[in-house]
Amino acid sequence: MDWDSNVVWEFRHPLLHHDFERLPNGNTLVLLWEKLSDDLAARVQGGYSSGDEPEPMYGDIVQEITPAGEIAYEWKSWEHLSVDEDIICPLEGRREWTHGNALNVTSDGDLLVSYRLTSTVGIVDKQTGAFKWKWGPGEVYHQHHPTWLDNGRVLIFDNGGHRRGVSHSRIVEVDPSTNEIAWQYTGTPNISFYSYNISSAERQPNGNTVICEGAPGRIFEVTPAKEIVWEYINPFFGQVTARAPESVNAVFRAHRYGTDHPALQGRDLDPARYANINQLYAGK
Repeated sequence: MDWDSNVVWEFRHPLLHHDFERLPNGNTLVLLWEKLSDDLAARVQGGYSSGDEPEPMYGDIVQEITPAGEIAYEWKSWEHLSVDEDIICPLEGRREWTHGNALNVTSDGDLLVSYRLTSTVGIVDKQTGAFKWKWGPGEVYHQHHPTWLDNGRVLIFDNGGHRRGVSHSRIVEVDPSTNEIAWQYTGTPNISFYSYNISSAERQPNGNTVICEGAPGRIFEVTPAKEIVWEYINPFFGQVTARAPESVNAVFRAHRYGTDHPALQGRDLDPARYANINQLYAGK
């Protein structure tokens, strides 16, 4: 969409989900589901079955789509996963094997993927399709939004769902070459920072980290020393689905753009334009 909300390009697919990434060449990486074979689904370990689970199991695919809508590249996750290692959390259903919830790229153009149901983050060699790095089980729990940092590390929102002990989330910066956690952020006390699902973390040019604590609609910024220097609570509430009638202010993900960003040059950024809606949500 352009600045005036006109749709200038689109890609539609009934099994498109969660994330995409625009590439320097103008193509777009997209995340899709595809049904797995009955034989493979039967061999996938973990999870639980219930009456409301559909019969087929779905797996994740990454496709690269050209501006003309053509498929330039395809990677099928299950061709490179292991039924002995990539095991679904026992407290999750078997509707999907992995449930990819994020798609990014490294500085080398390799795929950076996140699989919620197996608590796994991985780097995939885009040329060969093989995993160059796979990490997470026992370290992170149902994580979201891994991103590649300039220092060669990966920043991850570790949601902490189904973690043993006190429920809490944390942000971890892990070195793929050693699997060592170089930096992390948790709340004080731990339970003060927790989002069971969605959420994101984004490193800023000044070294701070913008965190989206998705479920409660909280966005905040912390310094490397873990001091909170900015905080915002989403004031907009709405109903997510007919099956979940409660009104929520959840935020899937948040990005921060500096006022010097090229896309903002020459634009009217005066919040007074929205005075009426701001007063509405301030209860005035």
